[in-house]
Amino acid sequence: MEFLEQYSNGVITALGFFWNALWAFVLGYAISAAIQVFVPKTRLTAHMGHGDVGSISLAGLFGAISSSCSFAALSAARSLFQKGAHFIATVAFMFASTNLVIELGVLIFLFLGWQFLVAEIIGGILMIAISAFLIRLTYPKDMIKAAKQHADDETGSEEDDFDWKRRIQSKSGWQQVGNRFVMEWQMVWREILIGFTIAGFIAVFVPAEFWQTLFLAGDGTGSASDLPFLTVLENALIAPFVAAATFIGSMGNIPLATVLSAGGVSFAGIMGFIYSDLMVPPLVKVNARYYGWKTALYIAGIMYASIVATALILHYVFVAFGAIPESSRDIAEVSAFAVNYTLFLNIAAFVMTGGLLWLRREGQKSTHHDHNGNSNDTHGNHDHGHHHHQDGGSFLSAKNIIVATALMLLAGGLALQIASLM
Repeated sequence: MEFLEQYSNGVITALGFFWNALWAFVLGYAISAAIQVFVPKTRLTAHMGHGDVGSISLAGLFGAISSSCSFAALSAARSLFQKGAHFIATVAFMFASTNLVIELGVLIFLFLGWQFLVAEIIGGILMIAISAFLIRLTYPKDMIKAAKQHADDETGSEEDDFDWKRRIQSKSGWQQVGNRFVMEWQMVWREILIGFTIAGFIAVFVPAEFWQTLFLAGDGTGSASDLPFLTVLENALIAPFVAAATFIGSMGNIPLATVLSAGGVSFAGIMGFIYSDLMVPPLVKVNARYYGWKTALYIAGIMYASIVATALILHYVFVAFGAIPESSRDIAEVSAFAVNYTLFLNIAAFVMTGGLLWLRREGQKSTHHDHNGNSNDTHGNHDHGHHHHQDGGSFLSAKNIIVATALMLLAGGLALQIASLM
């Protein structure tokens, strides 16, 4: 009976995590969809052909307003690289599109607090700067030339230039926002489901002592500001491998990061874990398909070194300013169901979702009757989704099995909860 009770609690914790983050997801993806529809990206890509500060900054900005889906980020980065973006700018885009997007920032604030949000923003910029320095220092011209040739074998969707003022004032433009919003969810819902389910079960079944042992955190009662350097270094070094082992991704990582933080993992370890979503094996494999294994492993090595260095710098900068959090928000707090602001924000999110779904349906209707321009933009959006699924390759079938398992686990836990109340 004790196991069944823990199992049921794990399901409720997972659902509680999602409930408290739902409005943030909806708001973040709605804003992201609007930015992607109304910002003419082809005008930006024309200025990314150099590895200078301007190109890198623009790539970072472009990444921050793009999709937070890791597979989509790699697909877009490949497209930029093929269109002439410098290799350094391409890597900067990868980092920004998975670490500086709006929806991720809101989620970090809700689950981990303002210190982690500030660190995420500063660290994202710092990672881009460090990766640019490392690539420039080790720049393998022949390998990157070969990677460009390898990438040219792939084809990507092209977006025509457009007048954003005209589009934002048109009904068809907002219909595209509805379509893009749905596509964003189609790309990430599996990742979110798996991540939140795993986090819920880990929070209940895995004792804090496990994380304290793995991350050399002792009994978790010491001050985070007084951790020995070797402990902080070990945390930063091992965190990317823990992230790689979970196979979750940026959005699903946040509730699990909350569990790790509650288990006594250092600030450096938590930040290293959050930054490491592009280090998971399926994404490295996608890069290998685009650029070849040699370049994919080179990118992974640059990312790993940049993540570790960034995590260490952030830790000691925050210690110096006395801003390092001593503990994360309580797990019970961020997984609770209550009549509070979250309830009303989620109601507003449901209303917003309904409006966006209606816009999407209206856009689909009009596409059947209008082939003079609007359908071109919609077609471009569908291409984006198509390449996302294609990029996942055989991993998606394995992920679907995990998704089905997660759904069955959640359904079973809910059934137990209902049975206990009867």
